[in-house]
Amino acid sequence: MTKAIQQQDVSVLSAAKQGLVYLTANDWALIADKATRMKFKAGEAIVQRGRRTHGLYLLLKGTASVQIPTQGTMPVIGVGQVCGEISFLDDLTATANVIAQEAVEAFYLDRATLQTLFELFPHLGSRFYRSLASSLSRRLRELIGGTEAGE
Repeated sequence: MTKAIQQQDVSVLSAAKQGLVYLTANDWALIADKATRMKFKAGEAIVQRGRRTHGLYLLLKGTASVQIPTQGTMPVIGVGQVCGEISFLDDLTATANVIAQEAVEAFYLDRATLQTLFELFPHLGSRFYRSLASSLSRRLRELIGGTEAGE
């Protein structure tokens, strides 16, 4: 990956308002350096329910729908947002399908790569997990219909 593309990716991820908000530009640069860039066509599965992800995905371009079996509506995720995080956190199978609505580009970070980064940069790990917790909390509030802080 060229330096210019990596800088553009870092800029996109840093600016995302619903992404991993506590990460710094330096954190994003470290992540971008170690991540694998993946492309998905419209209609292609990014995450498959019942399968382990062995890592997580950070969307760089495009949108994807999250198909949750118990929900009538399908939440949509976009640039800067993460998917596969529940399977990543508990090392179990994915709880939902995530399907590209259009062409999607994403960074894939496997568990071993992230663990190595967190061992080398403990504060990165702290900010990463805090961001993940914030993202999961926001999504849960959206699913149950309460999006205001302090509910």
